[in-house]
Amino acid sequence: MSPLLPDEAFYAGLQHLPKPRYPFPDFIHPHYQQQRKEYYDWIDREYTFHSKAAREKHKQHNLADIAARGCPFLSTLAELRPLANYTANGAMMDDYFDRCSRNEMYHITARIRSILTGEEYIEPTDNGIFHQFWILRQDAIKCAMPQRLYEKYIAAIHNVFVGYTEERTYYRANMPPPLSIYLIIRLHSSGGLPYCKYAAMQKNYRELPDDVLEHPHILRLHDLCSLLIGMHNDFISLPKELHREGDTMNLVKVIQHERKISIHEAYMEALQLHDNYLDEFMLLHQYLPPFGELQDMVYNYVQDLGIMVAGVYAWHTNDVSRYVNGGYVDGEYTSQEMDA
Repeated sequence: MSPLLPDEAFYAGLQHLPKPRYPFPDFIHPHYQQQRKEYYDWIDREYTFHSKAAREKHKQHNLADIAARGCPFLSTLAELRPLANYTANGAMMDDYFDRCSRNEMYHITARIRSILTGEEYIEPTDNGIFHQFWILRQDAIKCAMPQRLYEKYIAAIHNVFVGYTEERTYYRANMPPPLSIYLIIRLHSSGGLPYCKYAAMQKNYRELPDDVLEHPHILRLHDLCSLLIGMHNDFISLPKELHREGDTMNLVKVIQHERKISIHEAYMEALQLHDNYLDEFMLLHQYLPPFGELQDMVYNYVQDLGIMVAGVYAWHTNDVSRYVNGGYVDGEYTSQEMDA
């Protein structure tokens, strides 16, 4: 994608189409500015393998703000750090490894999992992506994250990277997947499921037992949140992804390819699918199963899941640097398996 592309051609009239809307209030964590400063610091400290231009662009993106908006009710900065780390480091590594092969991403994913589980317990000697995930684990321990919640969190993070892995097949082929395959992959690669798990760290929700957090009704709500986040990300990033070969994991491009319709028609169909999922979320929130004395707490937890989705979207709508013309960071990793 050329940063010199005229804005009129870049946006192709898409900026005038309707946007997602959420019936939830907007919040941001009170310590978001301090988290930003830490984010800037570890970009300079950990990401020295990135070019200076890439590091400066990442600083402008303020990726740690996604965590501050998605889980604004975490009590302390210490509790915000493990979520901000995953969010920013995960997004930046996805940028960096943008054109690696499926096999390469599989091995990267396995290494991250071993670090997060503690199987690889010795601190990595080099700064960078893997060292930052080691820090995530240490920060989770420091903020006294309950082990059962931590295990749910890192299992969801692992599946995010499984989603990244499976996307590579379609990136390499420069071919959108079928819609049914897209939905499987995007459920995880959107990055929303770890947020659903981490949301239990807010308020008094860590008191919710596994019988609640693993209830099929609640898990469906988690899935809906993750799909909504993936879809609204696709709407925001569509202009960029229309002008980059290989950026095929986008709902609008998937529908356009599958239905053989115009990009504007595909956008409206994608928005309708998004809105159907939002309607389902609202219905499931209204008709929760009976959870006894925990009913009000569960209702509030689900309400905060909605605030989480709206908060992530608020970052997108406030962002004026990442998905704008020339704002994206192109992958700098050179694949060793160019034909994989």
